[in-house]
Amino acid sequence: MSKQVKKCALAYSGGLDTSVIIPWLKENYGCDVIAISADVGQGSELDGLEEKAIKTGASKLYVEDITDEFIDDFVIPTMKAGAKYEGYLLGTSFARPVIAKRVVEIAKKEGCDAIAHGCTGKGNDQVRFELTIKRFAPEMTIIAPWREWDLKSRDDEIDYAESHDIPLKISRETNYSKDKNLWHLSHEGLDLEDPANEPQYQKPGFLEMSVAPELAPDYPTYVEIEFARGVPIAVDGKQMKGSDIIRALNKLGGENGIGLLDLVENRLVGMKSRGVYETPGGAILYKAHEVLETITLDKYTAHYKERLASEFAELVYNGQWFSPLREAMSAFVDKTQEFVTGTVKLKLYKGNIINAGVTSPYTLYSEDIATFGESEYNQADSEGFINLFGLPIKVHALREQGKL
Repeated sequence: MSKQVKKCALAYSGGLDTSVIIPWLKENYGCDVIAISADVGQGSELDGLEEKAIKTGASKLYVEDITDEFIDDFVIPTMKAGAKYEGYLLGTSFARPVIAKRVVEIAKKEGCDAIAHGCTGKGNDQVRFELTIKRFAPEMTIIAPWREWDLKSRDDEIDYAESHDIPLKISRETNYSKDKNLWHLSHEGLDLEDPANEPQYQKPGFLEMSVAPELAPDYPTYVEIEFARGVPIAVDGKQMKGSDIIRALNKLGGENGIGLLDLVENRLVGMKSRGVYETPGGAILYKAHEVLETITLDKYTAHYKERLASEFAELVYNGQWFSPLREAMSAFVDKTQEFVTGTVKLKLYKGNIINAGVTSPYTLYSEDIATFGESEYNQADSEGFINLFGLPIKVHALREQGKL
């Protein structure tokens, strides 16, 4: 708290952390607080935020709808790369850079000399926020209360909130740490901190975007997704913008128990962390895109892209969205997507996504070549190929036998 701050922009969600931070900033820095909420599709969580922010001490609240930017410029490029971090579809990871970028823009507009966030010193989000701030406002002071204050736990935060008459939507018994946007919902804390505990999928109120697979219908649901150059453009023949495609797939996927992930992941800061993720529409979209690439990408591009996907995911997870390497990787991915155009049919059934057919005007699959029936493929050609392909092995064997 050594640097004097006059006006601070706060990345504000209205959740426990940022609700407490507004009065804490005023008490400890004596600064004006501009609260900034980014709408990335979290829905009703934004209800009543202005009244709450002003009541707790903010002088102003911005609510910025950046859902389409989030989906079009962050989610879809990551999906096209096929990027998954240890199986996780990066729902929080790529939301933080787009939020932080908008916070910086408003902070500059308001003449702020500092930006604050509610990320803990244990998590990945502090890195994602701060690397984005450094990219767009390298001169800006960053305040991270979790690295400064005396509060040690979420229970301490609730005590602070109650003593300052800050309204909360949670109780100590339902105090999961959650992050929600149009792409996903994450759950951490409470009973989930012990990996031995099975998530309470069927407990009312636990899942918000999905149902437990056991509660899904006893019949399959079919869905067709159309892509153009790797970008989803239609669901069941109806063309839509990206965010509406996610909404439609979230509904179908949620009803069928799709996209649940229980993961102990390796955080950037070194520890392992257990979380449960709901990504119903995202899981469907990833699967459809993967299926389409099986017939539109050549072997070497597909195999190289798989390796790149892992590196891409790690960059995104580690907060490096605005790095030169991520941008270069996206340029490579875009090149690979030139012929990833077509339609994929999937069957959704009790948590499972089953391939039910794929077509593309640019398919590399030839039934005439691959068929077990009669074709113009000359099977005798393979003998020469095998002789050349196996030559190093043959020579190695001859050396062992002393016959060279």
